Amino acid sequence: MRYRDLPTVEVELVIAATAELVWEIVTDITLPVDNTGELVGAVWLDGAHEPVVGAKFIGRNSNDYIGEWETICRVIDVEPGRRWVWEVSVEGAEPWAQWGFEVDPSRQGSVVRQFARLGLGRSPMLTAIENAPEKEGRIVSARLGEHRRAMSANLDEVKRRAESSG
Repeated sequence: MRYRDLPTVEVELVIAATAELVWEIVTDITLPVDNTGELVGAVWLDGAHEPVVGAKFIGRNSNDYIGEWETICRVIDVEPGRRWVWEVSVEGAEPWAQWGFEVDPSRQGSVVRQFARLGLGRSPMLTAIENAPEKEGRIVSARLGEHRRAMSANLDEVKRRAESSG
């Protein structure tokens, strides 16, 4: 697995709640803060308060191996009630990654997906790969595994919130 191939990871979960309720939860940019992932804070910028194309927010992150950092996230795609996608970078740089949520109605309530695709921007992971190119496959695989665990925790939290409010 190579970084330049822009690998993707996706997690999906069925939730016994309406798509409208699930959408309300997945558009809360602070959702991952309640879980064990890297995001420790998020705040909308420039008066934005919901995902619309062009809206930006800051993500504050922490990782035992990487340290602490901030990213600028810019919403790049929105299908209201169904899908929103944002890219992550440092201001003015090529995106490190794209993240998103999708919500679809189902017979059981809703199907929600969270996904991430690595980008070619100058991320800490790219630096790690440059420092140990012989370990690229392991570095990428480990990072995608971290993302998968964090996304699973996010969707479990969406399910908990949605099904407890219903």
